[in-house]
Amino acid sequence: MQKDTIRVLKTMQPRSLLILSTAVVVLVWQLPFGQQLLYPLTLLATYAHEMGHGLTALLTGAEFDQMLLHADGSGVAVWRGNPGRLASALIAAGGLAGPTFAGVALLLASRKPRYARSVLAVLSVLLLVSLAVWTRSAFGIAFLFAVAATLGLAAKALPDAAAAFMLHLIAATLCLSWFNNLGYMFSAQAVVNGVAMPSDSAVIAQALWLPYWFWGGVVAAFSLAVTALAVAKT
Repeated sequence: MQKDTIRVLKTMQPRSLLILSTAVVVLVWQLPFGQQLLYPLTLLATYAHEMGHGLTALLTGAEFDQMLLHADGSGVAVWRGNPGRLASALIAAGGLAGPTFAGVALLLASRKPRYARSVLAVLSVLLLVSLAVWTRSAFGIAFLFAVAATLGLAAKALPDAAAAFMLHLIAATLCLSWFNNLGYMFSAQAVVNGVAMPSDSAVIAQALWLPYWFWGGVVAAFSLAVTALAVAKT
C-alpha cells in the first residue's frame, strides 16, 4: 500500500501535488477534530507570522529581540526601535502576510520533486537558527526543535515524491492560513496567551489612517493575489 502511494505521488505534477495537499488541509479542517489534527501546522503558521514581524522589523532598521510561541497557538514578536509610522505599519503587516510569503517560498522552492528533500533539510536548519537566535519561550523552543528534527529525519528518510508532498502540505497550510484567520484580520483585538492586545490590523490603523477592517481587507486581498500568482507559476 505504501509503495503504491509513493508510485502515485511520483506521477503527479507540482500543481497536482498542490491541489491534493490543499484538498487534504481543507478536508481535515471540516472534521470534528480537524483543528487538533492540524495543530502542529497551525503553530508553524504562527511561527511564520511572528517571524514575519521580526524580519520586517530588521529590514526597517528596528531590532528584533525575541519571539514567543504559546501552546494555545498564539505568539508574539518583541522588537525595539522607533522606525516611524510607516515602518511600524509595515512591521504589523509583515506578520499578517508572513505565512503567505513562507508558503509561497516553499511552493517555488519545491517545484522540482528531486529538490524536495534538500528544501526540507534547509527548512530544518532555518528553524534551528531562529530557535537559537530569537526563540525565548520554553514551549516555542521545544516545538521548533521537534519540528526541525522531524523535517531533518524526513529529508534523510523520505523518497523524493513523499518529501515533495510533505512540502506542499506545509506550503498549502501556510498559504491558506490567511483565510483561516480572516476573523483576526478583521478584528480590533487579539488574545495572546490569555492577554488581550491590539490586533495587527488595529496597529496598522493606529500608525496610518482609515479603520482596522480596511487594512485587514487590504492584507487579505494581497495574500490572495500573491498566493494565486505563485500557484500560476507552479
